[in-house]
Amino acid sequence: MAKKPTARFVCQSCGAVYSKWAGKCEACGEWNTLVEEATEPTARKTGKLSSGRLQTVRLDGEAKPPPRITTSIAELDRVLGGGLVPASVVLVGGDPGIGKSTLMLQTTCALARSGHKVLYVSGEESVDQIRIRAQRLELAKDSKTLDSLDLAASINVGDIVGSLENDRSHTVVVIDSIQTMWLESVESSPGSVAQVRASAFELIRLAKTLGFALILIGHVTKEGSLAGPRVLEHMVDAVMYFEGDRGHQFRILRAAKNRFGATDEIGVFAMTDTGLTQVPNPSALFLAERRGNIAGSAVFAGLEGTRPVLLEVQALLSPKAGDGAPRRAVVGWDTPRLNMLLAVLDARCGLKLANMDVHLNVAGGLRVNEPAADMAVAAALISAATGQPTSSTAAYFGEVGLSGEIRQVSQADLRLKEVAKLGFGEAILPRRVSTASARVKPPTGLRLHEIGHLTDLVEMLTEDKKSSQ
Repeated sequence: MAKKPTARFVCQSCGAVYSKWAGKCEACGEWNTLVEEATEPTARKTGKLSSGRLQTVRLDGEAKPPPRITTSIAELDRVLGGGLVPASVVLVGGDPGIGKSTLMLQTTCALARSGHKVLYVSGEESVDQIRIRAQRLELAKDSKTLDSLDLAASINVGDIVGSLENDRSHTVVVIDSIQTMWLESVESSPGSVAQVRASAFELIRLAKTLGFALILIGHVTKEGSLAGPRVLEHMVDAVMYFEGDRGHQFRILRAAKNRFGATDEIGVFAMTDTGLTQVPNPSALFLAERRGNIAGSAVFAGLEGTRPVLLEVQALLSPKAGDGAPRRAVVGWDTPRLNMLLAVLDARCGLKLANMDVHLNVAGGLRVNEPAADMAVAAALISAATGQPTSSTAAYFGEVGLSGEIRQVSQADLRLKEVAKLGFGEAILPRRVSTASARVKPPTGLRLHEIGHLTDLVEMLTEDKKSSQ
């Protein structure tokens, strides 16, 4: 007698499986994300193993770099590591409305203009809607793009797979989005973890078999109502996240995983009326509206992947309002690290900031994750506390320890070159203490101020205040 299908409860945010329903997923901590899904009974195990044999090779064999399909969009190619790799799978994730579909439509049109046969499948929009968006973005002007780009509106994975098997001329296929895809063999609604995994598996298997590059678009929502792309990260070759505020013009495309290139690489775009435009020199754009004579501002020489980026760090201090705890408002940086830095300034440098409301902002909409920003944040806080503006020609980078020491950071030469390229005259950086390490060679015309402790930075800014008076 055949067994009845059993039920299980799957978290729609992280994919964790439970035998019974619960209000909170213990794996990811999200609430009300467990959905019941039916599972078919598996066949009885026979205890026999396959008689096949593995084909092994030696590690010292020859391996050529994978060929690349350049997209003609330099910022995207930078994040991909040089372009798309045939038979690879790229997952592009981000919040709804951030610009993923716009970027992929621009990419497919650019590939079509280069002579590649491209298929764009949308499960969210009709073909007419895609055409209207392409006309608004002025993408379909030449006949070469129209001949090489195929549009389709479908959510049936079986139809998509059958069409690709019949017409094997496509080199790039875009699926927008993977949450809308539906597979008949899976008894669950589109967007569930089971449907997303099964649909992605069929498309990835076909891409590896036929050799076309596959781009999957996935939405990320805070409510967890849709299965996020994190359940697919282990199945794909590259994961890119589109970051930014929809009310801000800048968009950051960041590589979180890449089997064919560097991770933590970024591409910078600006949202305009005609779509996303590339920003080849983001440092100049981030500092375009900076005013150097305002207290509480400092320039940070950061590094995103292999790209040096200069950003403005802004700090504002105000007396605590009421009897509650002081407020710590942070945009673009890590709140626990700000609390640590405030404690170091209090305990090691004598700056009493414990009863002050602190507002910290990284201008431009880019989130900074590296500890090298400690020095710039400290300079902005000291400047705001003393009322003395930092030098308008100075840039800062360096990690701050709990004892107040300034620690070395990586790629100092790249940071200094970017500082000099944008016309800054001096850089404040950690002091070299190791005799074995090579001394940093500053570019021509750039003065270096090496400091070893946070008190040296306080003295530097207070001396500037005395000299200005």
